Amino acid sequence: MEDNKEFDVIIIGGSYAGLSAGMALGRSLRKVLIIDAGKPCNRQTPHSHNFITQDGQTPKRIAEAAKDQVLKYNTVSFLEDVVLSGSKTKNGFVINTQSGASFTASKLLFATGLSDQMPDIKGFAECWGISVLHCPYCHGYEVRHESIGLIVNGDIAFEFTRLISNWTKDLTLFTNGKSTLKPEQIDKIKQHNIEIIETQIAEIEHHEGYVTNIVFKDGSKQKVSAIFAKITFKQHSELPEQLGCEINEQGFIQVDDLQRTTIPGIYAAGDNTTMARAVSVAIAAGTKSGSFINKELIDETF
Repeated sequence: MEDNKEFDVIIIGGSYAGLSAGMALGRSLRKVLIIDAGKPCNRQTPHSHNFITQDGQTPKRIAEAAKDQVLKYNTVSFLEDVVLSGSKTKNGFVINTQSGASFTASKLLFATGLSDQMPDIKGFAECWGISVLHCPYCHGYEVRHESIGLIVNGDIAFEFTRLISNWTKDLTLFTNGKSTLKPEQIDKIKQHNIEIIETQIAEIEHHEGYVTNIVFKDGSKQKVSAIFAKITFKQHSELPEQLGCEINEQGFIQVDDLQRTTIPGIYAAGDNTTMARAVSVAIAAGTKSGSFINKELIDETF
């Protein structure tokens, strides 16, 4: 690997989307380098769900098995490093890493994911992915019929409340400050016996990441078994935008149906491109991007 600096494709990000793309490209006989920093966004999550054949498996085990399988293809290499910069060249792209290495490739795939921005609530980050959750399709069944809190406000709070009410009727909406819900939204929520609490949150009490109470700034508490929350995020890597890739209004890398970004030769797949954040979705996007990168390389030479 140390002597090999030229590749057909460099994949930046070696989690589910990146590894899936690596397999598709390895099976297409392409020389591929996957570069990954080893810090997936779901590293705290104890189990992955809603993914057939792997339901209930740990994210780490899924990723480790995937990596072992991908690296059996001898044209695929894996490097644990951090990509710092990159630029367009006459024949493709050059990528520079934290360790001081440089590599070139005809095509780039960004499978770099997102960086969740934790709110200023003590205990929130420690519970994120364990009992403070983002996706009911990934985790709702495990907390079905339990006492669930929602931390969210505004229009998205109304839609999220409707969604989560499918899994439990013991639901409380915490707006963490003055509600910005519309009057008709408040009326609809209350018709379903869902309480709205506007008191600001100071802390989430927990035991090893599992929520016990929401503590408010006025000193009062409310017991909950789990929390669903909508929080802000940013792109984990700034390099796609630095290379000119368009970021859409939602904060995702803009891609077409083939996972192509707005810059020729650069693809993106996984959480950095879509609000559908699930292992199965990332894997599907990786397979698609790898297949179409290979097709583009064929089109350029045949």
